[in-house]
Amino acid sequence: MAKDPVRVLVTGAAGQIGYALVPMIARGVMLGSDQPVILHLFDIPPAAESLNGVKMELVDAAFPLLKGVVATTDAVEACTGVNIAVMVGGFPRKEGMERKDVMSKNVSIYKSQASALEKHAAANCKVLVVANPANTNALILKEFAPSIPEKNISCLTRLDHNRALGQISERLNIQVSDVKNVIIWGNHSSSQYPDVNHATVTTPAGEKPVRELVADDAWLNSEFIATVQQRGAAIIKARKLSSALSAASAACDHIRDWVLGTPEGIWVSMGVYSDGSYNVPAGLIYSFPVTTQNGEWKIVQGLAIDEFSRKKLDLTAEELSEEKALAYSCLS
Repeated sequence: MAKDPVRVLVTGAAGQIGYALVPMIARGVMLGSDQPVILHLFDIPPAAESLNGVKMELVDAAFPLLKGVVATTDAVEACTGVNIAVMVGGFPRKEGMERKDVMSKNVSIYKSQASALEKHAAANCKVLVVANPANTNALILKEFAPSIPEKNISCLTRLDHNRALGQISERLNIQVSDVKNVIIWGNHSSSQYPDVNHATVTTPAGEKPVRELVADDAWLNSEFIATVQQRGAAIIKARKLSSALSAASAACDHIRDWVLGTPEGIWVSMGVYSDGSYNVPAGLIYSFPVTTQNGEWKIVQGLAIDEFSRKKLDLTAEELSEEKALAYSCLS
């Protein structure tokens, strides 16, 4: 029996990530090859013409799973009835801008979009924040959409998770699908901690720890971490544009695993509302290792944290606490 279409909102849909993301959703990459979708595309009024061009291309692509497109600059129309919201739109930091200026712009954007989602989205709508500062934007959204359960609001650190998988596979010259259970802890920023202490590789001789196979702790504890932390900047340097293709792909991975579940024995990284696990202050949106089942995520518990890792977890938590204070100061 045919499934009912799922309504998926993409904000900032006329931008680079949006342009890469919407065909992936329409092709079934996000929700599966048997799940029809109706796309809700939202952007600011100056982007209205470009947004309409994206809608035209979606029509021209004749995606069998795409059952409708709503392209609008009206937040209420965009949010009405949506089951999944991917918040790509935000105010980017420009040269010469202070962090507080950027935070202030994004606080006002996420405050207004939170209230539109709260009033008009479908019950149990799942929200993924992509726009930076992603963790704190998600926290603001949670603050101003109190009726959306905190477990339904997350931010994207899957891009960093995938980058870490990619670096290990390149280093060992193996298939990326043979590497699993890296972790991104903390903020989607250069303070994040890419952790391979629990990661393994599938080899002909069975599962082997990444640390054992790489056999270079100096690289894993310095260059590897820095490469993952700074990968976004490296792509901007190479392309003169920020990473869009990989960000869109990671957003699809994030939602797909959240909705359809993680495979047995595999965890992924998601920015979720901290409950105090691993001594991370409660009340932050922080990236943890999670497993998912029946549309619900659960933080993986009981992983050993060594002294090196503890410092890294605390450092990124401190940055998030500072961001939270800065965001809240923009509200007063």
